[in-house]
Amino acid sequence: MQAQTNDDHLVSLPLVRAHIFISVAYALLVVLAGLTYSLQFIDLYPFPKFEFLSPGRVRMVHTQSVAYAWLANVFFGIMMYMVPKLTKKPILSEGFGWFCFWVYNALVVGAVVLILGGYGQALEWGETPKILDPFIAIAVVCWVVNILVGSIWRGRSEPYYVSVWYVLAALLWTPLVYVMGNFLPEYVFPGTGGATITSMYIHDLVGLFVTPVGIAMAYYLLPVLMKKPLYSHALSLIGFWGLAFFYPMNSAHHFLWSPIPMWTQYASIVASVGVHVVVYTVVFNIFATMAQDWSKVYENISLRFLFVGALSYLVTCIQCAIHVTLSVQEIIHFTDWVVGHAHLVLFGTFSFWAFAFIYYLIPKLFGTKVFSKSMAEWHFWLSTLGIVIMDIDLMCAGLVQGTMWKGLSPFIETVIASKPYWWIRTFSGVAILTGEVIFLINLVMTYFSNKQKNSKEVTA
Repeated sequence: MQAQTNDDHLVSLPLVRAHIFISVAYALLVVLAGLTYSLQFIDLYPFPKFEFLSPGRVRMVHTQSVAYAWLANVFFGIMMYMVPKLTKKPILSEGFGWFCFWVYNALVVGAVVLILGGYGQALEWGETPKILDPFIAIAVVCWVVNILVGSIWRGRSEPYYVSVWYVLAALLWTPLVYVMGNFLPEYVFPGTGGATITSMYIHDLVGLFVTPVGIAMAYYLLPVLMKKPLYSHALSLIGFWGLAFFYPMNSAHHFLWSPIPMWTQYASIVASVGVHVVVYTVVFNIFATMAQDWSKVYENISLRFLFVGALSYLVTCIQCAIHVTLSVQEIIHFTDWVVGHAHLVLFGTFSFWAFAFIYYLIPKLFGTKVFSKSMAEWHFWLSTLGIVIMDIDLMCAGLVQGTMWKGLSPFIETVIASKPYWWIRTFSGVAILTGEVIFLINLVMTYFSNKQKNSKEVTA
């Protein structure tokens, strides 16, 4: 392995490497499950009579694995790298980190098996089986303690860089969000009250866990890769406080035109538009930092993933500002527009930022350059073209479906009209899956090429 330099000794590189490997493997599972689920829409589902792999269960595996298998693992791995670097303090315990790693991923595998076995919970984005929910919550708290008490609390004597602010917020919010979404609707608030809580969970999982960690990653990488300071520290703090203030209130826009109180719906519309202050400060800060030397963006694969991710972030939030209005909701509610929007933000933005960080970490984790630059290029272009085509396609499908429903067309006619769009969605999914396979192969080959190099050095 590459000799440790500077403050590398603060980071448990084997633990970070384990998180990266397993998260990339999970990403392949996520895309494969999503692609398999899409086949039912074009009458090509391969397991029509196999209950264990019925479409509804595969869909739950797809959504749950996005949040808890792929993103949670890669984010915790990245946090365990960048937070000790920024605070100059290691995590509380490397051994405790390994314990959390194995326990949490055993729970992830258990959740997949139980969901496929028919034990999913009837809560949107909270489908993890009820028997596992308490253990997952405890595992997340353990992860939080390891980073929060170890690095952030012990490093409090020095001013925090803005990335630490975002990570700190995510660590405090995430356990609360998980408990709120998986326990309150199930056991405390029935009916429309529970639906309101569920709507908050759906959005706050993205806004109070995925978003702050994703922005922290982007703000860490940019100055390092550009070799220039972040364009505006003030803008980064405005974005942080805007996220904290607006995001928890905008969640009910998933339930516009529903029986929940109208004042809640109106408040969510206002907050949804207000949260764009956050988005525009982040996107402007990223682009203004890159604008200091665009040639580096062209040459560096991590910067290109960051750039496309920022563009996706901008587009998704412009979409959001449009579709949270009551008039547009009449058209796009329950349509494929929403599906495209969700894919663009979770894959096109935050997964792209995770890819950017992984490519940056590869030389540090394996002591060698990425095995194949051309494979990295294929990964970038297949992922980019796949998600762009998918989002445009599903936006168009949503508009077709919504206008036909509003015109009271027979439902089967809307299904027939949607079929061409569903074919395109599947082809774009094939492109994304191919990119993920190439990414995993490149990562594995990098690992083995380094082992071979080390073996030759020992022999010599």
